[in-house]
Amino acid sequence: GAFPLAKLLTLGARQLSRPLAARIKAGARASPFFRTYICLPPAQLYHWVEMRTKMRLLGFRGAAVKPLNEEAAAELGAELLGEALVFGVGGLCLYLEYLRQAGQSRRREEHLEQTLSDLQQGLERLQRDLDELRAQ
Repeated sequence: GAFPLAKLLTLGARQLSRPLAARIKAGARASPFFRTYICLPPAQLYHWVEMRTKMRLLGFRGAAVKPLNEEAAAELGAELLGEALVFGVGGLCLYLEYLRQAGQSRRREEHLEQTLSDLQQGLERLQRDLDELRAQ
């Protein structure tokens, strides 16, 4: 019952995150505040780390990395933000699915323990009845 509904909601959330990410990207490109304080710093950091890694792999040490121009950094920052949103929604869906599965497993285990307890009580009751019959 709940399993197909949970899968459908998860798929819906992931599909809705893509247009939302595109909308955030468009807003990031249009808003100077968003562009300056939200998009540019992660983009410049990402560019710096990427370039340093590439230079080290190519054998260059200590070379300075030029920052991206503002337009390229804003574009990269908006892309990073959109991808982070999609990735975050996917991670959240995975976490919620894990919680759901853990809850099902816990309920199944509790049910098995209850069944075992009922069987043990029934066995003890039968043992008492047998002892009474033997005494008669």
